[in-house]
Amino acid sequence: MTPPRHAAGNRTRLALAATVIAVIIAVFAFGIDDTLTLAGFRARQARLQDLVAMNFGAAVAIFFAAYVTITALSIPGAAVMTLIAGALFGLTVGTLVASFASTIGATLAFVLARFLFRDAVERRFARTAERIASGIREDGAYYLFTLRLVPIFPFFVINLAMALTRLRTWTFAWVSQAGMLAGTLVYVNAGTQLGRVENIADIASPQLLGSFALLGIFPLLAKKVTAVFTARRRLKGYARPKSFDVNLVVIGAGAAGLVTSYVAAAAKARVVLIEKDAMGGDCLNTGCVPSKALIRAATVANEIRHAGEFGLHAGPLDVDFPRVMQRVRDVIRDIEPHDSVERYTKLGVECIAGEAVIESPWAVSVNGRTITTRSIVIATGGHPLVPPIDGLDNIEYLTSDTLWALDELPPRLAVLGGGPIGCEMAQAFGRLGSQVTLIEMAPRILIREDEDAAQVVTERLEREGIRILTGYRAAEFAATAAATRITCTPAEATATAATVTIDCDRVLIAVGRRAATAGLGLDKLGIQTRPDGTIAVNEYLQTSLPNVLACGDVTGPYQLTHAAGHQGWYCAMNALFGRFWRFRVDYSVLPWAVFTDPELARVGLNEQEAAERQIACDVTRYGIDDLDRAIADGDACGFVKVLTQPGKDRILGVTIVGTHAGDLIAEFVTAMSSGLGLGKILRAIHIYPTLAEANKFAAGEWQKARVPARLIELSARLLCRMRR
Repeated sequence: MTPPRHAAGNRTRLALAATVIAVIIAVFAFGIDDTLTLAGFRARQARLQDLVAMNFGAAVAIFFAAYVTITALSIPGAAVMTLIAGALFGLTVGTLVASFASTIGATLAFVLARFLFRDAVERRFARTAERIASGIREDGAYYLFTLRLVPIFPFFVINLAMALTRLRTWTFAWVSQAGMLAGTLVYVNAGTQLGRVENIADIASPQLLGSFALLGIFPLLAKKVTAVFTARRRLKGYARPKSFDVNLVVIGAGAAGLVTSYVAAAAKARVVLIEKDAMGGDCLNTGCVPSKALIRAATVANEIRHAGEFGLHAGPLDVDFPRVMQRVRDVIRDIEPHDSVERYTKLGVECIAGEAVIESPWAVSVNGRTITTRSIVIATGGHPLVPPIDGLDNIEYLTSDTLWALDELPPRLAVLGGGPIGCEMAQAFGRLGSQVTLIEMAPRILIREDEDAAQVVTERLEREGIRILTGYRAAEFAATAAATRITCTPAEATATAATVTIDCDRVLIAVGRRAATAGLGLDKLGIQTRPDGTIAVNEYLQTSLPNVLACGDVTGPYQLTHAAGHQGWYCAMNALFGRFWRFRVDYSVLPWAVFTDPELARVGLNEQEAAERQIACDVTRYGIDDLDRAIADGDACGFVKVLTQPGKDRILGVTIVGTHAGDLIAEFVTAMSSGLGLGKILRAIHIYPTLAEANKFAAGEWQKARVPARLIELSARLLCRMRR
């Protein structure tokens, strides 16, 4: 899929590129480039100086226009033109003319190259372009200023390179003006003494270049010094201890906090881990673990119902819901030792049960004890978001936190929210025997995923008897004698839309989560939060106080256990060793899955994101309904969809819908992390018959679509001749 392009825009680019090429060819064809050498200028120097003396103003204007044109067309020769400016106009006028002409010309070259090439480069190198754009937003002006100060980098190359980034044109112009001024002054001054200059090397001596290089390093050093002073300013007013009790205090023992503590303890840091509730956080106690245990029970129930399709007769299904929920609690108990106080104490982490308050950037209080620490990591997670809906406070609603206390299966269950949690729980309770209605404000469920992928899940849920009400919001709740009544109104008013009333026995709120920051003392310390309540951090996961970091659901942007653990490593390393070297957190190859049946897994871009961001890509699709193992298992449903760089096998993103999609996606995650393309996956041997063959067949579909028809035709002719 390639985003639509305007034909007129392409024609304009082609015409402009042709014009530029024609002008450059003319410059060399007519020998104009000879003027851009010292020898060429010396041959004409006397005549040019006479012309300047006759009409100084016109000479300045013509020279200015010529300088701008040469620079705008990226024709090498700016250094000689700067020398000529000094020779013809003197130090003051020459510096002014060369300085402003070079900036204007460079900016024109920048704009021209951006118009001609940037969109194509960003489409072809999407992920790299994103990383560069992030760096340019943060440090672009510093990078450009440094490059302008060091003459060993050709300025026309810098113009073209910066044009492919997202640096603002005005920023490019003024930074270039400032950065090139020192070099321009040196070259113009040398031009006033042109009789002593035989070649550029006479000016660009090793000593001079070394001085410029040191000057070029200055902005980066200044940035580091500025960062130190900024940190000190933010920490001003707080008494810094002369020594610290520990290296690191971690607040919150969920996935993010546990990984942070584990990594820090492995580095032999002294670590304190504080948790006010249960070790393991949401994932172990109310999230991933219990939900997957419940989904497994629901899957078994569904298999029993469909046993007849395999020639088996299991009899009527009897769901012992209290026993189902007891097994969920047993699973939590069995996994609990992995996240226990005992285990982490053995690792060297001091675990404290209590509510932590950050008293200063270097002090945390808990249970009446104050702990001084060099760094603090906030990993307090989140809690279910409960929207302000009329009447909701008057009923006993469920959330992903309170759901696990149920011991009675709700005959009728309403689920608010068509995201991953809502869809997973709707299907699980439906399979266990509840009559489920799923209510979603968006036009469809799983709105972040591609429509065709979400549609496969939608069709399965509806086929299993789940009522899906999309495009509606719950406007009011009312408790009646027999039920809870939900009044749903259209999310967008239309002529045909009507209010819908739903009666249910229990309501599950699954519309998202909110960061848990209450009671930490963030306001007192001035730690900044975002509008959605998450803690604002930079790419190193530092808050507005540089030695206080945050990871996991409390900061986002992904509310995923493995994303929290991923951030935990970066938090530990930056908290302990950030004074020497910092690590930017990388989300470029972060997978996730929706554990419905069929599962929906994804890594990297999907089609709708590529379209929104105007990233060109090729789309390859393989239907799992054609896979032998899926047919044998009775799960011939779904597809593998791979987005690749146009004309190449580099993987930009993968979406898989089907049984065990969350496991199948791992091969693509490894490939993307290691820079391996579809060609490598195609050449890898996959066991037959397995579901993993779907990945190989998807790669085969990509290859098959790119075999030239002419080559097949020639092959057919050759083989035909070989039969004679």
